[in-house]
Amino acid sequence: MKAMEGSSSSADGQAEAAWQRAVRAADRAARETATAERHERRFAETGRMFHSTMAARHHAVAERHLTAARLQESYARRVREWSNGHGPGRPEALGVDRPLFMAGVAEVCGTSSAALTLMGDDLSQLAVAASDRPSRGAQDLEYVLTAGPGREAARAGSAVYVSGAAIEECWPGYGSGLAALGLSSVAALPLTVAPRCIGALTVFDPPSALAGSGALDEVAAALTAGVLLGPDADPGLYGGADIRAAVHQAAGALSEQTGASIGDALALIKARAFALGEAPDSVARRFLSGELKLSAPREGP
Repeated sequence: MKAMEGSSSSADGQAEAAWQRAVRAADRAARETATAERHERRFAETGRMFHSTMAARHHAVAERHLTAARLQESYARRVREWSNGHGPGRPEALGVDRPLFMAGVAEVCGTSSAALTLMGDDLSQLAVAASDRPSRGAQDLEYVLTAGPGREAARAGSAVYVSGAAIEECWPGYGSGLAALGLSSVAALPLTVAPRCIGALTVFDPPSALAGSGALDEVAAALTAGVLLGPDADPGLYGGADIRAAVHQAAGALSEQTGASIGDALALIKARAFALGEAPDSVARRFLSGELKLSAPREGP
């Protein structure tokens, strides 16, 4: 890989940063591969299983770095093409949104819809990044219902693959909502940093050849170790991650107005979002602007 020439624009700056991260990830992969090959030679010479085990481990780490490099390079190329294709200052005026990092992740996963969710110890969504409207809608649905494949993958610490009618059987309400978004199958992989799980990668309508093959697990591992954490971490995914600040701000304001707990206020916002068929962030912003009124349920006699 060769580093791209710099640019003063924000888009080109992000493309350059992603490209440099791709270069460094590829270099790490090369070093890991070289180490693995040394252990393979030592195994051939000595027959000691230690060297065979170490070779396998270093090959696995190398593959993870290569996947991270692919994700970074994909994003860099998309942003550079977006910037060059529309000219300075023109993309926003034309209504063409800047490429999202998660769109490249979805592409690597063989689909157009994928989302990443960071979660707290209680499995609540702390931040979400999505590749497109359907995947973001699916994450909003899981957030409102407090149930879904991403949450289940994080809870169990293992991959979840569900399709068709089985989705509704697993998570009532979520399956029908997913179908309304035009999505029919889902694969969710935990983002694990032993001994904790920090979230989940959810891939919608993945190719059947990839689902369960281990390829999606590799993408999840690369995202965790090479993008969210590590020396080149960018948890904000180049500005594509939403920390749901409006929702939490609205919950605090509603709690103060009504005397309800933060948890009850948050549940009310989610319930209204579900009833209106809107994203919880939209309901929160409308409440904060005074456009939408919310009130906590009154205590019974």
